[in-house]
Amino acid sequence: MSGAAAREARRALMRLRRAVEKAARELELLENTLRSAGDGDVPAEVFEQAAQHLHAVNEFIDEQAERLERQILEAGGIPAERLQRGDA
Repeated sequence: MSGAAAREARRALMRLRRAVEKAARELELLENTLRSAGDGDVPAEVFEQAAQHLHAVNEFIDEQAERLERQILEAGGIPAERLQRGDA
């Protein structure tokens, strides 16, 4: 993967992450606004399900970011076996 492609991929992942974070905030705001407006028919389970979908997208982003990092490091000569996440 070229340096330009890797940079654009990282930027795309960060844009997507910010969009998902904003969507989660907006979802929570919507639910709270509907509840405070006195709408007693706010289906909590539907909002929880939507939040879980956003969480799944965040997990996807994390996986792709790790994969991209591995590809970049391997292209730089660092084998995948040497890549470890430590407490250091």
